[in-house]
Amino acid sequence: MTEDFRTGFIAVVGRPNVGKSTLVNALVGRKISIVTPRAQTTRHAILGVLTRTDAQLLFVDTPGLHTRQRNMLNKAMNKAADSAIAGADLVMFVVEAGVWRSADNYVLEHVRNAGIATLLVVNKMDSVRPKSALLPYLEQCAAKGEFCGIIPVSAARIDNLDRLTDLAASFLPVGPPLYPLDASTNRSMEFRIAEMVREKLLLALRQEVPYGLAVEVLMLEQKPGVVLADVAIWADRDSHKGIVVGKGGETIKQVGTAARLELESIFGEKFYLETHVKVKSNWADSARALQQFGFETGA
Repeated sequence: MTEDFRTGFIAVVGRPNVGKSTLVNALVGRKISIVTPRAQTTRHAILGVLTRTDAQLLFVDTPGLHTRQRNMLNKAMNKAADSAIAGADLVMFVVEAGVWRSADNYVLEHVRNAGIATLLVVNKMDSVRPKSALLPYLEQCAAKGEFCGIIPVSAARIDNLDRLTDLAASFLPVGPPLYPLDASTNRSMEFRIAEMVREKLLLALRQEVPYGLAVEVLMLEQKPGVVLADVAIWADRDSHKGIVVGKGGETIKQVGTAARLELESIFGEKFYLETHVKVKSNWADSARALQQFGFETGA
């Protein structure tokens, strides 16, 4: 560890579905945040830790900042993103290569108001066609704000990420590591089990159903050779309960199996998940329910 070792928090922000979670997972080198093609997959701020010989970079994956705050859940998600920005030493503002939407302007306004050094990360650069269109887009981005750097990357293809981490580390303050050198996240096993089950629900279900679901681990027991978890899936209406269970219990069985297999791959242990589907009407607009599911709802 060098004398000028640097450590700091980096808020990874952007509108929904620009690849923030994929980017954080790629930067850390492990799956910390769940990833699906659906917008607003990430609901909480999730810390990913990358420790190098010269720096410890603490990436905070955030929910996508969105303009439509239809309920208390949406407001709590925006609050999580704003809190991450306020506590950061550096912001990574992620946009989609070749695309700039009004929602990106909304995020940019939040970043500007925070007054924190900001790197513009242009993700999905491999999707730009023709390739010659990327440079004019980067020039357009440069005109939109005062960025301390603009880096095109492809998180999915692990392209140009070393350059991004090198530049990000240079903006962090000098100081000792804040987490163990082998840490990859500060999130508990309970949280990661619940998130993995929710990821598989998002992938398995259609239309609006997944957005009305929350997942909670009611009991966790780690025994020699196996992890036992009792998992509650909360639906916000009775009509969704049957969809989640599926005909003959087939859907919930498939979800549980997919979650179990990936958890076993991540943790290197056997998992046994007991899943139940329950109904908590309108939980996304209930402060008490949101607090139960780990959200901050205060002003």
